[in-house]
Amino acid sequence: MNMNRREFLAAAAGGMAIAVLPFSGLAQLKNHLRYKAVAFDAFPIFDPRPVFALTTELIPGKGEELVGLWRTRQFEYTWLRTLSGHYVDFPTVTRDALEFAAKSLKVELSPSTRQRLLDSYFQLKAWPDVVPALRRLKEAGLRLGFLSNFSHAMLAANIKSAGLDGYFEQLLSTDQVRAFKPDSRSYRMGVDAFGLAPGKIVFAAFAGWDAAGAKSFGYPTFWVNRQNGVEEELEVHPDAVGGVDELANFVGV
Repeated sequence: MNMNRREFLAAAAGGMAIAVLPFSGLAQLKNHLRYKAVAFDAFPIFDPRPVFALTTELIPGKGEELVGLWRTRQFEYTWLRTLSGHYVDFPTVTRDALEFAAKSLKVELSPSTRQRLLDSYFQLKAWPDVVPALRRLKEAGLRLGFLSNFSHAMLAANIKSAGLDGYFEQLLSTDQVRAFKPDSRSYRMGVDAFGLAPGKIVFAAFAGWDAAGAKSFGYPTFWVNRQNGVEEELEVHPDAVGGVDELANFVGV
């Protein structure tokens, strides 16, 4: 059957519309998202429990007490160093906190024990719920990154250890601004790196104080409260609390 020019153009236009529809649909799916990116602290993704288990194994009798003091001093040192303007990277803070904890408890650490404990922070695995949630977020078009006190080397090593290559667009370490969280300079890295307003970036926190800091900065904040902690008394509240799978629900995917 012969077609005139008008009929041919109409048919061609219809074919183009059908061909373009899937791509248009994908674009609409991405554009409908209220949030455009998710910035993670390290520990909603990486499980630190093997570090603690190794400590109790290597230091029987005082391992649990050492873990508690080590962890507390670790973060206290980040705050003190930021406030005093004497920044060092997180592996150095971790070493110094371990030394303090051991001396406080009168625990003698052999060089090999000390090194095994410090190296364990570069060999973390992902929590069991992480990969399915990351896949959902990535497939929906969310841009993903870390915004962490960890050094870049720690982030890269643990991504490899956990088998998470390809998920994260940004590896933002506080080394870049020489100020640990909750200093506003650290949180601003996400805005600068993603090129988005704070309200378009969800921050996923592990610690209650980090959730409060991110919310105060202006991020919509999801607290991945794996330790069943209580909220800090800082007059700000996370937008939602739950597991990483519930984070995917929170952002609407």
